[in-house]
Amino acid sequence: MPGVAAQIERFSVVIAIGDVAIRLNTIDADFLEMLHQRYDGFVSAEAHAEFDLDVDLLPPAFRGPDADLSVTQRSGRWLLDRGDFRAEWEPATRHGSIRQTANPYSIDAVLRIVHTLVLAKQGGFLLHSASAIRNGKAFLFAGVSGAGKTTISRLAPSDATLLTDEISYVRKLEQGYVAFGTPFTGELAKIGENCSAPVEALYLLAQGPENRIDPITTSDAARGLLANMLFFAEDHELVQCAFKAACDFVDRVPVQRLTFLPDARVWEMIG
Repeated sequence: MPGVAAQIERFSVVIAIGDVAIRLNTIDADFLEMLHQRYDGFVSAEAHAEFDLDVDLLPPAFRGPDADLSVTQRSGRWLLDRGDFRAEWEPATRHGSIRQTANPYSIDAVLRIVHTLVLAKQGGFLLHSASAIRNGKAFLFAGVSGAGKTTISRLAPSDATLLTDEISYVRKLEQGYVAFGTPFTGELAKIGENCSAPVEALYLLAQGPENRIDPITTSDAARGLLANMLFFAEDHELVQCAFKAACDFVDRVPVQRLTFLPDARVWEMIG
């Protein structure tokens, strides 16, 4: 007679962001449905995944998602801890586990962290920026909250394909830097398109009395890029990887200051 564990049905969904596929495993059918809805367009029909994460759901935690986040490495295993989740991930075995509340923001956070750890080793990064494809080229618009990421996304013309209004996914490939769409949304609350294009330029956003593009020094470009990178790990090696990635990116990709009015004419200067 099969044991109780053998009788528990497990569900899986593969979510591919930036061509990096992660399989999430759960025994909760409602949570699985939420994953399909939240990551619509990024759910892969392929069975293969680079990493597996087992998700166990817990009752609402005493601490909320605003509690301090800790991302540390111990003996080759990454430990991720916040009020609403605790996760472990071991790159060598390509497997991990998550204990979290049934909160979509929790799984969002874990996926973002894991992707930053994967990208850092490859010279890529996640960036607080909107991004869009126009004429086959990707343009990034970086800035802190309130800088204008949502506004520039909302003003995009019909011939622009929105990759994200909040968190851009940048990989370093043989042909150079490529931006991918992400399901991580900002105020626009619109999931990006699951496509990619070579990065043509990065604009550091500023709002002002006119639309204009100004050159900046390489050092200012690197500082602006680093200030907007998503980076969570308390790890000296990965800090060095992030710094190297920023320096390499600004050496290869034009970075400029974009000052703009909330007017669609700003896009006449882009693309």
